[in-house]
Formats: sequence, structure tokens, C-alpha cells
Amino acid sequence: MHFRKIVHIIVCALLTNFFFACMAQARVYLDITSPDFRKVPVAVPYFSNKNKPDRTNKTDRDMAALLTDALEFHGFINVVPPEKYDGSKNTDWLNLGVDFTILSEYKITAENITFEFRLIDIAEGRMLFGKRYKGSLDVRDKMVLRFCDEVIYQLTGERGISMSNIAFSSEVSGHKEIFVADVLGRNIKQITRHKNLAVSPKFSPDGKLLAYTSYHPGNPNLYITNWREARFTSAISRHPGLNLAPAWSADGKTMVITLSVDDNPDLYLINTKGTILSRLTKNTGINVSPTWSPDNKNIAFVSDRSGTPQIYVMNIKTKAVRRITFQGNDNTEPSWSPDGKWITYSGLYESRYQVFIIKPEGGLPLQLTWYRDDHESPSWSPDGRQIVFSRLHKNDRDICTIFKNGTGFRTLFRLQGNQSSPEWSTRMQ
Repeated sequence: MHFRKIVHIIVCALLTNFFFACMAQARVYLDITSPDFRKVPVAVPYFSNKNKPDRTNKTDRDMAALLTDALEFHGFINVVPPEKYDGSKNTDWLNLGVDFTILSEYKITAENITFEFRLIDIAEGRMLFGKRYKGSLDVRDKMVLRFCDEVIYQLTGERGISMSNIAFSSEVSGHKEIFVADVLGRNIKQITRHKNLAVSPKFSPDGKLLAYTSYHPGNPNLYITNWREARFTSAISRHPGLNLAPAWSADGKTMVITLSVDDNPDLYLINTKGTILSRLTKNTGINVSPTWSPDNKNIAFVSDRSGTPQIYVMNIKTKAVRRITFQGNDNTEPSWSPDGKWITYSGLYESRYQVFIIKPEGGLPLQLTWYRDDHESPSWSPDGRQIVFSRLHKNDRDICTIFKNGTGFRTLFRLQGNQSSPEWSTRMQ
């Protein structure tokens, strides 16, 4: 999908959105963090073609299924199966126990499709809000997902994450290359074709670029690519030795990477052209896996300066360092949450790597995974409610997610070979 097409969709949507005047005050803002919160029952009847309102075809059912999957992905919505009411809009929703229903109509003209969506509050008997989108047929699904994210916003006060992506390394091609998929496991796209080892993909803050390390030249070098348009791929750090684990700053202007230019793996601050701006650590053990805080003031990273791999936090301005993990003798791969309140990491517990979260100031970590498998490379969703990671289960490594409260464990998708090093993007347009 070219960027200009996506911009066209956005412009069309903005020009054709419609709201009732009262809709700005109609948001629900459900407290989905409450411990006694129950999933919200929602109905998504089959989509209706305005040109053929009395007929339902596979396309109508497929679009309803896509919207259903996207809504349920957020974890607090339970969509009533359309088979219970034949997917019809003319249903006694109260008797069905539905809180909200989504009515969707569309019209196809030439090469364009126009959607009209309505979110109905059944108890109140009124429309909470409506949206109209117009775009080319090849971006039909993106418009459906965009509406899903608007529904999430109306219900919680925070936009949904249906329009985000996950980058990861995969061996499906016979070599470990970088791939990107949407959060529903669809549209899986191979990004690199180095026919070698490519690891540690990291999205830029705007989601347009991917930085990663590839071993194909015979040295682990750092690369940047425009993954959506495939216009360029350039090597920005090719120092002899390690050029590893890029971490973008929140403003997208700098990165922290691990270099071994002086033999010892240490952290360096570079710009996006690869120029070294400063050295952050110096010969204090092996220092790897940096992650920035959202306010751009600190980084968390892994160091074995105490004798075992542990998580540390550094103030970028003062270079002051403090250790935050003290339980376990192998804690690695930190990732800072979007709201800055948590750091997730992979820790060795009873001979297996599990996903933990801990406050940036330290304290007692919370263990999220418990299966007798290895759970590694955790990365936060853009809404800070979910964590993606790789799981090694019976010699197969897949991409999985879990909610911050430790519930909702699921495998996103399965490919041949092993999948590893997942990285969740920001919300995309």
C-alpha cells in the first residue's frame, strides 16, 4: 500500500465524516481496567449493500467477520455470533442481551466504495455516533479497521490498535529475514531478502521505517528501510564488530545501539545517519538491548556488570545508572510501556524464560506468563494494554500476545519455521 493512497483515504474520510450534533457528548468511556469488568456484548450484523439490500453475500459476511475479529482483539468486547440471529439488522437486541450493535452499509461506484457505520446503544435506544468513509476498493479492509478503532475510542476514550503492525524475524523463507504483519495476522509481508541472518527489527516512532541488524555482509551491520514503500534500504552503522539492537528515541532523531568498536559491547547514541553522538557506557560489562522511555529522558538496558544479566535504567543527560531487577539471575530484553509506567522484560524462572513487568523505579516484578515454555522478546502494544512476544513450544517458536494483567494468552499466527524478535508498531494511518 503506497503512502499516498493511505493519505487519500484519510482525506476522504475527514471530508465525508458525519456526526449528529450531540455525538461529542455521547462517549461511554468504559472502565475496562476494573477487576470486576465483564466483556461488553456487541452485535455485528452482516454488512448491507445499498444496491442489493435484500441479499447477503460472502463479501458482506467477510467484512462483518473482519470487524468482529478486530473488535474482539482488544479484549473487552464479546461479539455475539451472527448465526444466533441470522446476521439480520432486524433483531430484538434487548432479548439477545446485546449492549451495542453496529449497523454497516456500503455502496460501490466505479472503483470506489463508500461505507456508512453506526454504533447503536441498545439500552438508550439511540445512535452513539456514525461515520462515513470513502476510498478505493483496494483499501476496503483498512476503512473497516479504522472504524473499529473509532468504536474503541468511543467506548474507552482511547483509540484502538487495529491499524498497528508487528515486525518479526522469520525462517519461513529458509533464511531468517524480517517480516511485517498486521495485528490480526493478515497481510504478512517479507521486508528483507538478504538470504542470511536479519534480527531485532525496530519501528521508528511514526511507524514508517524499520531499523534492524543483518549479518549478510559478514558483519552484523545496522540498516534502515522504508518498509511500506520499499524505496530504500541503507546501512547506517558498519563498524567492525557488533552493530546491534537499535532503539529509536521518542522523537525519531536518534538511536541507542550496541557497538563493540573497543572490543567491549557498549551503548552509543547515534543519529539516523549513523554518526556517533556520544558513548553511554564504557567497559562496565556487556551492555545491550536498550529501550527509550516515552519522555526521551531515560533508557532501560541490560548489563552483566553485577555478574549476571540485569535490567538497568540510565538518565541520558546525567548518565546516572541504577539497577531495577534483583530477582533471578537472567533478566533481559526490556521494553518500556507507552505510558512510561512499566517496563516488560524476559526473565529466567525455574529454567524457563517468562514475561515480567516492573515499575521503572524497581520494586516487585509481576510475572505474566507461566507455561513451561520459553517466552522472549516482549514488546508493548501502542495502547499499553497488551504485550507481544515469541514463545518456544515443542521446538516451534511462534508470535503470541498477552494482556498486561496476565490474561488472554493467544498465538497471533503460525508460519513454517521459527518466528522471533517481535516488535509492535505505533498506530498507523
